[in-house]
Amino acid sequence: MTQGATVIAVDGPAAAGKGTLARRLAEALGLPFLDTGLLYRAVGRRVLDAGADPRDAAIAEAAARALTPADLERTDLRGPMADMAASAVAAIPAVRAALLDFQRAFGRARGAVLDGRDIGTVVFPDARVKLFVTASVEERARRRFLELRGRGVAADPAQVEAEIRDRDAQDANRPVAPLRPAEDAVILDTTALDAEAAFAKALALVRERLDAGRA
Repeated sequence: MTQGATVIAVDGPAAAGKGTLARRLAEALGLPFLDTGLLYRAVGRRVLDAGADPRDAAIAEAAARALTPADLERTDLRGPMADMAASAVAAIPAVRAALLDFQRAFGRARGAVLDGRDIGTVVFPDARVKLFVTASVEERARRRFLELRGRGVAADPAQVEAEIRDRDAQDANRPVAPLRPAEDAVILDTTALDAEAAFAKALALVRERLDAGRA
């Protein structure tokens, strides 16, 4: 499927740090980067803007097919409402089908680092390297709370943790492409790692896998 392109899949649950990690890996390796979660967030936001329910399959599919690059530049794609809307539309098969070709075309063009929840299991099951980045619920909630506070968004730590747990359950139990590590993914638990340590470990793992593939 990847036709020789170097595709690196970075999957994991909400607030595990996979987005920042994937972006830094792309920069270090000279590869394009795609945050696939933004696609679903943008679809969810389009549905919310229309005053509709993100669980409405027909409306969500129409929003996915109408998606434009400008939608990915919006500044309101983060936060509790966007999180839950993204998770809801991501559970709809027609939405995932509408966005699958876009993701695969992006990766095939010049190789890429893609982060999301089903990159290694569905989008690029033959990716050269697969990382599954995770951390404890408590640590992910702490990071999300600090992120929100840093953006000036009022948040309650207990509520943030509850939302993380709800998102985990929704992602893990959806009938289409549930969140899980690919069988050949390397698990990277960042609970006890700061951003620099997590990046150093991830880069070492990726380079080790790439070198092994060339041998």
